[in-house]
Amino acid sequence: MNTVGKLFPDLGGPATPPPGVPTLDADPFCEAFFADPYPVHAQLRDAGPFVWLSKYGVGAVARYAEVRQVLTDWETFSSARGVGLADFVKHGRFRLPSIILEADPPQHTRSRAVLNKALSPAVMKGLRDRFAAEADRIIDELVEKGSFDACADLAQAFPLRVFPDAIGMKREGRGNLLPYGDMVFNSFGPPNSFFQESAPRAKEAFPWVETQALRENLEPDGFGQICYQAADRGEISHEEAGMLVRAMLTAGVDTTVNGLGAAVYAFARFPSEWRKLRENRALARPAFEEAVRFESPVQTFFRTTTRPVELGGCRLGEGEKVLMFLGAANRDPRKWENPDVFDIGRATVGHVGFGAGIHMCVGQLLARLEGEVVLDAMARKISAIEITGTPVRRPNNTLRGLSSLPVTVKAA
Repeated sequence: MNTVGKLFPDLGGPATPPPGVPTLDADPFCEAFFADPYPVHAQLRDAGPFVWLSKYGVGAVARYAEVRQVLTDWETFSSARGVGLADFVKHGRFRLPSIILEADPPQHTRSRAVLNKALSPAVMKGLRDRFAAEADRIIDELVEKGSFDACADLAQAFPLRVFPDAIGMKREGRGNLLPYGDMVFNSFGPPNSFFQESAPRAKEAFPWVETQALRENLEPDGFGQICYQAADRGEISHEEAGMLVRAMLTAGVDTTVNGLGAAVYAFARFPSEWRKLRENRALARPAFEEAVRFESPVQTFFRTTTRPVELGGCRLGEGEKVLMFLGAANRDPRKWENPDVFDIGRATVGHVGFGAGIHMCVGQLLARLEGEVVLDAMARKISAIEITGTPVRRPNNTLRGLSSLPVTVKAA
């Protein structure tokens, strides 16, 4: 029985790999990996296009080509059986699945159509001025302070100011979104200590989120109401409307928080790139894209095979879990030149930091807008960024980010 099976008897795959598949005993869900995943990423990529993780009894892909193959072939590699280690068919639904992230067509098609309206380019255009003004305000406050925590005071603070306002949420209790998201993304991994420690913190957050997603608790001009308007038209049920609002509360916060933190952390370590952005603020959007590629705030997701398929030269049967290393794919030298260098002039088209295919992150336009306006405001108002304390990682089974990043900035 593998390690996961000792905790949950039916969780995890077979103890022996398919014939001829390279086997590694690496643990991508431990603190040492979270602190520095890159040596293991290289080991996974170099071992072969498809490898076996003996600790969890699952196959994995870490090269760009195979990761993208799995992401874009939803008919063969299903999300509906769970994007975590657990298989909903075999293990039951120990948590509420997302009807967008963990659904395939036709359910996914209905859900995505509604969220595409709620988070459309037109909606984002309407939010731009408001978001940019808020970015100016928060950067002015931080420049005046001089020294601050770039995670708590910027990467977390900005999305928690602008996103709940846009969706139409009340101001009270917004801090609950962070432990809520932490628990959701931890649940996609094994039931380890990170999963177990996040559960008590999320205990109060879950009912709060449920309540905030109700129609009567959303402002009439927020885009959360677009989901309920779709239900009024019969496009989805009213129950599904509430589930989609909850999905947005996850998609619209954590990836943006970690993306903003990644950008500040990268610029502080690559001052020449900061000078490049200050000289050409049109690079704000590409710079955020490069930060997402470089740090990959979402590191891993699982899929489950729906039929026999060949992946990386290995023949898989139906019902087998496959772990995708998005972060490893985003630094695969087979795809990217000098992948371990942060370069805001890089052509990042095709990176998988937001996924790919029909399940590409539904909050990507929102994250990109927030990243762009914050970096633009910083480039106008800050001439230099210096790390003045020890950065602290926030361990999570799916996400890569920091919980603390002490910095000192110099006003432009």
